[in-house]
Amino acid sequence: FLLQFVLKHKEFAHLREVKMFPNALNPHKEESRALVKAMIDQVMALHEDLKWFHIGCDEVYYLGEGEESKQWLQQQDNTLEKLCLSHIKAVASCVASSYPTVTPIVWDDMLRGISEETLAESGVPQLVQPMIWDYAADLDVEDKVHLIEKYRRCGFSKVWFASAFKGATGVNQSLTLIGHHLKNHLQWLKVASNSPADVLEGIALTGWQRYDHFSVLCELLPVAIPSLAVCLQALTNGGYSEKIKKNVEKLLGMSNLETETFMSTSLGTFPGSNILTLVTQVSFYLKSSVDELLERNRYVTGWFSPYHRKRKIIHPIIMHHFQPDAVSLLSKWNAVVQDLQAAMEQVFHKCTVEEWMEENVHPSLQKLQQVVDDLDKA
Repeated sequence: FLLQFVLKHKEFAHLREVKMFPNALNPHKEESRALVKAMIDQVMALHEDLKWFHIGCDEVYYLGEGEESKQWLQQQDNTLEKLCLSHIKAVASCVASSYPTVTPIVWDDMLRGISEETLAESGVPQLVQPMIWDYAADLDVEDKVHLIEKYRRCGFSKVWFASAFKGATGVNQSLTLIGHHLKNHLQWLKVASNSPADVLEGIALTGWQRYDHFSVLCELLPVAIPSLAVCLQALTNGGYSEKIKKNVEKLLGMSNLETETFMSTSLGTFPGSNILTLVTQVSFYLKSSVDELLERNRYVTGWFSPYHRKRKIIHPIIMHHFQPDAVSLLSKWNAVVQDLQAAMEQVFHKCTVEEWMEENVHPSLQKLQQVVDDLDKA
C-alpha cells in the first residue's frame, strides 16, 4: 500500500496503471522503475546492514487495465501473469544489481494461482523469497503445506510466513481479540512442523495500523502489546499453555490476561498500558452509556425529544429527573477523554490523536454535550 501513498500525489499521478485509481503502478514506464528505485535507495540509506528487503507486490488490483497494458496483452503469448512476473523481476533485479548482499522478499498472493511452469520459466524464483500471508484463526494448514511444496518445485530456495498480531479482524476495530491472533500463530506453527526444516527463512508478525492508506485506523499499537507478547511467546515456545500465560502476565504486569474475550479494563505496567486501559473504557462504555441516556431514558425520549429541544421546551420537574445524570456523565467522560488524549500525545503524532478521537470519541461525546447545552438553553 506504499504506492497508494505515492500515487495519490498529483506529481506522480501520471504513473498510475489506471488514471482514476492510485493503487497500482504502470509497469511499462521507465519513470515507474526510476520511482521504485528511488524509494528503495531511500530505505537502504537508512538501513545499511539489511539482509532482506520487502518489495511488496500484493493485491495488485487493476493491473493490466491501463491502456499500455491492454496493448501489451494483445501481443502473442503475453498474459497478465507474465506482466506481473516481469515487473517483479525488474524490481528484484534492481535490488540485486545495486545491493548484491540483499535478498528481495515479495508477498505471495499474486504468485499463488500461477502455474509451476510459468513461475519456473520467469526467473523470479532465483531472485526473490515469497512471503506467504494468512491472518485467519482457522488457517488451512494442509493448503499452506501444498503451497510451500509448489514454491520449492518452482525453484524458490526459501519461504517466509506472515501472521498478524493486530489488525485483520475489522477495518475500524479498536480492541484486539488476542484469541484470534493466538490461533493464527498456532496454525502457522503446525505449517512449520509439517514443512521441510530448511525451507522456512522466518515469520513476520504484521501489526496493521490501517487496512490501506485511505482507511481509518484500526487498533493502536499500545492496545495490541499484550497480543504481541502472547504471539511471540507462543512462537518462541512452540505452543501456548497456562505456564506461558502466567509468564506473559508477569512480563506485562497484568493480573489476568483474557484471550477469548476482549481485555477487561485491568491495569498493566508495560509502556502504553494506560492507553490500553482508557481505550478499553471508551470502546466498552462511551457509546453504550450515552445511548442508554439519550435513547432509552423515558424522560429524554418522552419529554426532551428533538421536537422539544428545537423549541427549547421542557417541564421543570422532568428536567430534575435527568439533567444531573447528563451533566455527571459528560463530566466523567470528559475526564477520561482528557487522560486518553494526554497519554496518546506522548506516543503519537497529533494527527493520529485527532483522527482516533474524531472516529471513536466525538460522535458520542458531541451528542451528549449537545443535550446538556440544549437543557441549559431550555
